[in-house]
Amino acid sequence: MASISNLPSSAFASSSSSRSIRSSEQRPLVGFSSASTVSRGFPSFKLSIRRNHLNNHSLIVRCSQIDGNGAQINRTVLHDLYEKEGQSPWYDNLCRPVTDLLPLIASGVRGVTSNPAIFQKAISSSSAYNEQFSELVKVGNGIEAAYWELVVKDIQDACKLFEPIYDETDAADGYVSVEVSPMLADDMEGTVEAAKYLKKVVDRRNVYIKIPATAACVPSIKEVIALGISVNVTLIFSLARYEAVIDAYLDGLEASGLSDLSKVTSVASFFVSRVDTLVDKLLEKIGTPEALDLQGKAAVAQAVLAYQLYQKKFSGPRWEALVKKGAKKQRLLWASTSVKNPAYLDTLYVAPLIGPDTVSTMPDQALQAFIDHGTVSRTIDANVSEGEGIYYALEKLGIDWNEVGTQLEVEGVDVFKKSFESLLGTLQEKANTLKLGTK
Repeated sequence: MASISNLPSSAFASSSSSRSIRSSEQRPLVGFSSASTVSRGFPSFKLSIRRNHLNNHSLIVRCSQIDGNGAQINRTVLHDLYEKEGQSPWYDNLCRPVTDLLPLIASGVRGVTSNPAIFQKAISSSSAYNEQFSELVKVGNGIEAAYWELVVKDIQDACKLFEPIYDETDAADGYVSVEVSPMLADDMEGTVEAAKYLKKVVDRRNVYIKIPATAACVPSIKEVIALGISVNVTLIFSLARYEAVIDAYLDGLEASGLSDLSKVTSVASFFVSRVDTLVDKLLEKIGTPEALDLQGKAAVAQAVLAYQLYQKKFSGPRWEALVKKGAKKQRLLWASTSVKNPAYLDTLYVAPLIGPDTVSTMPDQALQAFIDHGTVSRTIDANVSEGEGIYYALEKLGIDWNEVGTQLEVEGVDVFKKSFESLLGTLQEKANTLKLGTK
């Protein structure tokens, strides 16, 4: 997180205490075997290929205000995003020291997401984990068990920082997400057990357990929600799978038996930039002027329709019955918001997807770009007909949305599995180097 540490700092006190899992405790492992140019209306896609480049002061706060008590309040466009349009900006990264999150919180970030690839990068490239790792292995923890101890501590410490936001919003915001082992992507029962285990050992009210939206794991969403565990459903790439995720959430709420559903929440992480990466390649193969003109437009168009589906599913008699018991909507979370094609506008996957009751989780690149030159305006449903037109035009050209979603899901799971395996290998090498007698 050093790349964003030049954001304005705040006078938060560090509270990084965590409940460490004692090595003598008998517990299962988590890997069970069982844009400014588009500020009004739908994005102007001809303009979207023009990239903005950040200046050297991209993360300087635009203004400061003094509150009634004389304390300085640092404001950025992220505050406006939440206060004016109801979208929560989250940060898609986590590493030690977690206190690096404090200036981000002061600048308007309201939650954190993580995944196996993020932890692979954090742990393998930093010495901040060495001391805890060495102690864990010395007292008899295996490599994978030690990995989860490292992860749990980071999640606990981050949750502590975001607790005030969680409390202020009555459990609507301020979450930190931790993902079950990617090796469980085809294991429904193992995913349920892993979610229960992570919820227990993290032991924080504002933790989200991330579960992939694979065909095998969608049923686990219902089971975990029914147990009262809040979930971040990840790796959603198609409208059909997104609808199945919503239904699983609703089924879980109805099956929970809880009289008060207000503390059982969820987000559905709908991926965007990766969609364009794949569809652009397919359009290039088609090669016609019509096909090439649709490059860079598929991801946002599908996301616009996802928001329409969200509004439809969270309305009507079934949903109203759950609202009476305190249920909260499963918010749409825009994931994969960094631009993969350098020719595209660097806020392409943030600016056109602004709307109420949504979350945008941004890695460094996207966050810096939006703070620097992002414009706050409700865009997600400003021109739905254009989004529909693009979506169906792609279908007519032979783009099969379900096949696109399936391929991206397989690739996404594979990336996380490789990151997980790579990190375990790195930790084993580190243990060998330290001459620690590992299991």
